[in-house]
Amino acid sequence: MKICYKKLQKLMIDNQMKRVDLMRAAEFSPYVATKLNKNEPVSLDVLIKICKVFHCDIGDICEVILDE
Repeated sequence: MKICYKKLQKLMIDNQMKRVDLMRAAEFSPYVATKLNKNEPVSLDVLIKICKVFHCDIGDICEVILDE
């Protein structure tokens, strides 16, 4: 099972938001930002903070990809 944050990347582009802007708005570290860029799991707290920034649901920023 993998996680993909392509939806988050699209939201950032649509809102003209850079990685640093999201880090400040959602108050998470560069380490977490790197994990997001590498499609690695992050804590639910981080995902909730990102959802608050974009006023959206978790499904709007990431998706789970099941192994075949």
